Amino acid sequence: MKTAAWMRASVVVVGAAVVAMSLGCTPQASAVAAAVNDKVYSVTPASLKVNAGIVSGEATEMQVIERVEEGSGRVTSPARLTGKLVLKNVSPDQTVQLLGAKIVYIDAQGKPIKLGVDRTEPTLKVASSYGSPERLNPGQDTTQIMDADFPIEALKAKKLKEIRVELSYIPSPFKEERLSFAVSIGGQ
Repeated sequence: MKTAAWMRASVVVVGAAVVAMSLGCTPQASAVAAAVNDKVYSVTPASLKVNAGIVSGEATEMQVIERVEEGSGRVTSPARLTGKLVLKNVSPDQTVQLLGAKIVYIDAQGKPIKLGVDRTEPTLKVASSYGSPERLNPGQDTTQIMDADFPIEALKAKKLKEIRVELSYIPSPFKEERLSFAVSIGGQ
């Protein structure tokens, strides 16, 4: 009889513990995360072409994007410059070996604008996927995607005057030669 009473008491205690745990461990309503939106700044003009020696460049689809938390206005991802850059060898007789490119932001006084703390110096990768330099023969072009850190200071009104791409390349003579072999068929 005592064993049965202990069994019933144990079942009641375990049942009460399960009920208490299920009531006490209900998940609390989690705080809803604030939405993060892209704040897009247009770059004017939207596209432009420039020539530098035997290489021409065309920048298109340029814009600056930063991610901002809705409501608080807190910047969750700092400003970045995005767009496309097409580089073309305009020389009639020289090959261009592209080595690299650096982006410099210039203020109204003609001085470079510093990026700020913890920002990466903006560069463009112009080498092919195998790590060898990109080679452009006369008339050839290549498209590069621009995605680089942008200085917060440059977002202020009338602060940014120009975006400069400092391109490093090696020109070399381009020649096409013919090899002619005098031959005959079957002793003719």
